[in-house]
Amino acid sequence: MDLSGLSIAEIRKLANSPKGAEEELILAMAGDRRAGVREIYKRLKREEIALAAEMRRLAKMFYYEDDLRAGGHHPLAGVDEAGRGPLAGPVVAAAVILPGRARLLDLNDSKKLTPMKREVLAGQIKEVALAWAVGVSSVEEIYSENIHHAGLTAMRRAVLELKIKPAYVLVDGFRIEQLELPQMALAGGDGLSASIAAASILAKVYRDHLMDSYHERYPEYGFDRHKGYATPEHLSALARFGPCPVHRAGYRPVKDLLGGKESVK
Repeated sequence: MDLSGLSIAEIRKLANSPKGAEEELILAMAGDRRAGVREIYKRLKREEIALAAEMRRLAKMFYYEDDLRAGGHHPLAGVDEAGRGPLAGPVVAAAVILPGRARLLDLNDSKKLTPMKREVLAGQIKEVALAWAVGVSSVEEIYSENIHHAGLTAMRRAVLELKIKPAYVLVDGFRIEQLELPQMALAGGDGLSASIAAASILAKVYRDHLMDSYHERYPEYGFDRHKGYATPEHLSALARFGPCPVHRAGYRPVKDLLGGKESVK
């Protein structure tokens, strides 16, 4: 491929094609002596190396899925929850069945991703997933059951809502109570399993959207910014306005502001 008749701007446009730079173009740039072309070539090579590293990382995220499928377990669901620690709002869980080694670049524990990246990945996960579902445990259930059991309840609901019944469940942290399906609990599973990571992203995005909706109802607390966590802004609003119906009555300092009328579960 002869690039001598093309300007650097034209070469850059070709290199930035939505389909990616063709191998023939990259080889031609490697032999071009123009400094501008060399810079484009170096950038493309850096991106190529970064993509290869990301693909290797992503392949490791499918270790448990590959192992279980090799043992005849299919389909597999990954399950995780979001919202154990906040002072307000429900705990939300998601269950996801991915098709083999789904190509979801940057898939990871939701806590390691920016809000924008989570939103993008949530859309991609929903597009490629064989099935996905969400389960919720309310503020009242968190108080009556305690947060641990409420989280497990939300996860069980998410699994039971799946349109495809999984043959096996990979779950972050703890086995799901009263779920009559084979399952494996992985500590830190949202960073080890692609299916659990996908579930963690859907659960987090869904819960964040819920907290945004609560902000419209109770704007004085700033739920759209802190999502119910105990930030200085949230604690200041609690002290000023007192708890609202979506605050968790059994959590301090909410409990203290209620005059100690509610017991911690």
